[in-house]
Amino acid sequence: MRNSFVRLGNITVVGLKSIARNKMRSLLTALGIVIGVACVIVSVAIGAGVAQSVSEMINSLGSNYIMIMPGTSTQSGARMFTGQSTLSEDDAEAIRREVPAVAYVSPNLRTAAQVVAGELNWSTSIQGVGIDWPNIRSWNVEDGSFFTEGDVRSGSKVAVLGKTVADSLFPNGGAAGSIIRIKNVPFRVTGVLEKKGGSMMGSDQDDVIVAPYTTVMKRLMGQNRFGMIIASAVSAEEVPNAMDQIDALLRQRHRIPQGGDADFMMRSQEEIAQANAQQVGLMRNLLLGIAIVSLFVGGIGIMNIMLVSVTERTREIGIRMAIGARGRHVLLQFLFEAVTLSVLGGLLGVLFGIGVAKLIEKAIKWPIVVSPEAIVVAFVVAATIGIFFGFYPARKASKLDPIDALRYE
Repeated sequence: MRNSFVRLGNITVVGLKSIARNKMRSLLTALGIVIGVACVIVSVAIGAGVAQSVSEMINSLGSNYIMIMPGTSTQSGARMFTGQSTLSEDDAEAIRREVPAVAYVSPNLRTAAQVVAGELNWSTSIQGVGIDWPNIRSWNVEDGSFFTEGDVRSGSKVAVLGKTVADSLFPNGGAAGSIIRIKNVPFRVTGVLEKKGGSMMGSDQDDVIVAPYTTVMKRLMGQNRFGMIIASAVSAEEVPNAMDQIDALLRQRHRIPQGGDADFMMRSQEEIAQANAQQVGLMRNLLLGIAIVSLFVGGIGIMNIMLVSVTERTREIGIRMAIGARGRHVLLQFLFEAVTLSVLGGLLGVLFGIGVAKLIEKAIKWPIVVSPEAIVVAFVVAATIGIFFGFYPARKASKLDPIDALRYE
């Protein structure tokens, strides 16, 4: 047992001396593993960060969110998306009254305008909504209050500002109670929404003004149809049931025969999440594929250098075998050197990867989540690559004939 520990100690010392003798070559050999491990950590960190960001953005849509939008129609035998909405105020009210699985409903239509407040102006999005909109979107008023059902019924010229709009038009505060002009129509600001952040598409959700949908339709857009109706189910479990009930109700109201093409379509929060999860997964797999190729190239580099090392040290191997070293001792020595280079590259790669991830996060404000699991996996993979790609050169060295090795020049 003692002799075994002595041999292992000798193998370790000889291996480390060999690596130290060729510092530059050893560093360049490990460089492939450094880059590969760093790529793994950065790609996983970016993928995890994007997944977390998308999840937060989807959750910011609201609670048990359902969108009802214009759908397809068949004209002269041709099935197409017309873009013309058949959704009406009566449809929204019918959903509110007759769909028990729905807790909140709000019409939703959108336009854009240059908004003026005093000497300042700001181009933003104007949304016409109902009083249930804050409950659907889980979006509270930070200052002031939301408009009322009376404001909606009477088409009052009132508005609630998103945080970005409020800061742009009223940099010193005091937005609530002030007057703004939208398309030359004066609106009284009743409140300011709390900060919400970015959307799934990267736009600023706080760059918005919401007003009663009746006011937006009559005063700003001159139409009587909605681009969308949004709703919130009573619970997450009831979302599919709510969508089925809405589908049946709207088909009945729009006189769509069973099996016919609906002139509306629906998307739930879960469907949006699944679609985005697939996109995030594809991006993550692409980045991981690049990282795996980098690790594979690094492993080939280790194998090439170890083969060169075997050739350069043929006489040394012959001398060691002539004084009693066995093939397995030579194999362990070269395998130890390969694994050491891989582990060294793995450690440097972990540090480099974390550093690059943090730089990306600061430089381009990209969401980054460096997980301990990714670091451990990358490090273990680096060591495994050292064993895998170092085994052939080590085995070749262990099979050398001592006589031929001593004669080698």
